[in-house]
Amino acid sequence: MKKVEIYTDGACSGNPGKGGWGVVLKYNEYEKLLSGYEAETTNNRMEITACIEGLKALKEPCEVTIFSDSQYVVNTINKGWKKNKNQDIWLELENSMSPHEVSFVWVKGHAGHRENEICDKLATEAIKLGNK
Repeated sequence: MKKVEIYTDGACSGNPGKGGWGVVLKYNEYEKLLSGYEAETTNNRMEITACIEGLKALKEPCEVTIFSDSQYVVNTINKGWKKNKNQDIWLELENSMSPHEVSFVWVKGHAGHRENEICDKLATEAIKLGNK
């Protein structure tokens, strides 16, 4: 299996409000950037959406490490936090994970982590572009 790193971030202008997500996919020396926008959403939904979209971009089963600055996402997966809200999108994430071997790692946001900073910029730019 190919080993892929997926860096993710979600952002929201208002919560709920206009949202954006950003992804950096890394495989060996290759890097791909993805982003998207939703008109009415929450920050947590954008964090989860970023993970889903990163996984959906993979064309074959891979060994994946997802890096997120969202403790909500990482701890829900790693520590089994209850999914009281957003059950629809949690199910979508679980389905997106199924062909892959996926692990989640928390990274501190806004701390100079290169890929996290790129994801944050992609997410906030998606909100700005979506407003136009």
